Amino acid sequence: MPKLSIDTTLNYSPNFDVKRRKFKEIKFLIYHYTGMKKQKDAISQLTNIKSKVSSHYFIKNNGEILILVPDLYTAWHAGVSSWKKYKSINKYSVGIEISNPGHDHSYKSFSKKQIKSILKLSAYLIKKYKIKSNFILGHSDIAPDRKKDPGEKFPWKYLSKNKIGFWHNLNQKKLFKKRNQLVNPIEKNKFIKNLNKIGYSKNMYFNKSKYSKILTTAFQRRFRQELVNGVIDQECLIISKNLIKS
Repeated sequence: MPKLSIDTTLNYSPNFDVKRRKFKEIKFLIYHYTGMKKQKDAISQLTNIKSKVSSHYFIKNNGEILILVPDLYTAWHAGVSSWKKYKSINKYSVGIEISNPGHDHSYKSFSKKQIKSILKLSAYLIKKYKIKSNFILGHSDIAPDRKKDPGEKFPWKYLSKNKIGFWHNLNQKKLFKKRNQLVNPIEKNKFIKNLNKIGYSKNMYFNKSKYSKILTTAFQRRFRQELVNGVIDQECLIISKNLIKS
């Protein structure tokens, strides 16, 4: 069994399902940002029985890792969510909250110490539970109609270089030339189908146009972080094709 080679602090939350789950049920790693101005308020929220929210781990601004809920208990971090055939991702995931004010409070880059802790903690959990790269996700991937976190400043590309999560293998300069180039209706439909193959929800209750924009925005926050506008272009289409192949 792999050991976690960084210090952790116990700060247990009462917000979890009492029934223990089986080791093999853990299939996902889900990242969040706290979305609150003050770190101490975020910790208080996640450990307050009245809030009914929690996560398994919390990464502070200085990189310190708090354990809020033991892995084999279901924490309440994902809410209404889906990926591929899975619904209610709480049941199958380990949730990591990272201190960051988020889009509503001057969203900022994650600190170097936080990223170092994300790397170490993630590598440990991936090895322990044999988590697949395409099951390492952000909250906005599994709940694109409700969530923006961990957002376009989350270091997905850097993590993928360290074998955490997945990313495309396209040449960035060539790819950039395709940015803002229009797609036709057939290509738009192809793009959305590609997103569904990658894992994004098929069962959203919005009209087709709104559904398309929501999924595109979530996709861009993850895989085309320099420009998040909800508009499908040739760059997005090419990235989606590459992700399916790889």
